[in-house]
Amino acid sequence: MSTMISDLPINLYIPEKALPVLEEPSKRYRILYGGRGSGKSTSFAHWLIIKALSNKRILCCRELQNSIRDSVYKLLCDCIVRMGLQDFFTITQDSIKSRYGAEIIFKGIRNNISTIRSLEGTNIAWVEEAERVSEDSWNILIPTIREENSEIWISFNPEDENSPVYKRFVLTDREDAAKAMVNYYDNICFPEVLRREMEYDKRVDYEKYLHVWEGQVKSYGDSCIFKGKISVEEFCTPEDVRLFFGADWGFSNDPTVLGRMFIKDGVLFIDHEFYGVGVEITELEQAFDSVPSSRKWKIIADSERPDTISFMRSKGFNILGAKKGKGSVEDGIQFLRGFEKIVIHPRCRGAVDNFSNYKWKQDKVTNEVLPIPADGSDHWPDTARYALEDYIKAKDYKVRWV
Repeated sequence: MSTMISDLPINLYIPEKALPVLEEPSKRYRILYGGRGSGKSTSFAHWLIIKALSNKRILCCRELQNSIRDSVYKLLCDCIVRMGLQDFFTITQDSIKSRYGAEIIFKGIRNNISTIRSLEGTNIAWVEEAERVSEDSWNILIPTIREENSEIWISFNPEDENSPVYKRFVLTDREDAAKAMVNYYDNICFPEVLRREMEYDKRVDYEKYLHVWEGQVKSYGDSCIFKGKISVEEFCTPEDVRLFFGADWGFSNDPTVLGRMFIKDGVLFIDHEFYGVGVEITELEQAFDSVPSSRKWKIIADSERPDTISFMRSKGFNILGAKKGKGSVEDGIQFLRGFEKIVIHPRCRGAVDNFSNYKWKQDKVTNEVLPIPADGSDHWPDTARYALEDYIKAKDYKVRWV
């Protein structure tokens, strides 16, 4: 750090458990992995800003980046403000530069292969959401970052023990790597809104809690109802498409969900959501208004709360209760599994979480997977079932794709 700024009071929001990974000298790889809300990304972001107070070339990358919004650009900008270092940086639309010559750029690896290969002078490469980085992308990135004393920083939430990043950096002990598992209980700044979600998962679905919040790899892959069906990617919603809206009410600390979706070429696209825990009835109107066009289209909601449906109708929403019946859950799951795939926009984090973790129950003695859906991650699948109720009830729905 330059002596010009060495006396400035800089606040760093870094869990103590992460500090050895950041501070240990002469390590090419620095790896922070673990559950949600642990402060991994914020730790790297604060440390990266400190490193940028020198003449360095820094690359922030992930497997796919369709726009600057997909990157850690905003996180870094927020950290600069939080640290009080605005006077030391120039922030442009697609990069961040320090007055000492450092430049931070943002790229997707898979969709910028030729550009990545031309970044030989990079001093630090931060790979965010590294769980999704393919083996081919690692084989492109690692030999590209070859400046003397260059470093590769890696942050991710574990999903699969067979993923390239998990096998390379967690299951393998490397002398050139410093790594730590960091979880929510290591983060003194763990936000209350996430704490409510964590406590709900811990109470209702302990396996999901271990995976999402304690960073353990999934142990129930074969029981995942939508295994192989889910794809998380950016897309644009056609202007002339029919939209479907569904709502699932939160009881006590359960999530309240309003979801928006459409069907195209045999694929279900989920493009907007409201997903919140502990939502009061007085907050519902604002919550629903946060989902575009929610007042324009019909909403099919969980019929277990007729008083809430009546309240939302009084606020101007065209909302009806779902016509539940015997076998409606199983029929709905079968219908949703009948899509070629379910594409979820990355901004719909609740949908990604629920569809990825919705699973069949397992026999506690034999571990046999049973044809009974488990509670806990059913809020978004239920929302989708309600929204598409008319299609599910149509006997010839398989030829009705739009």
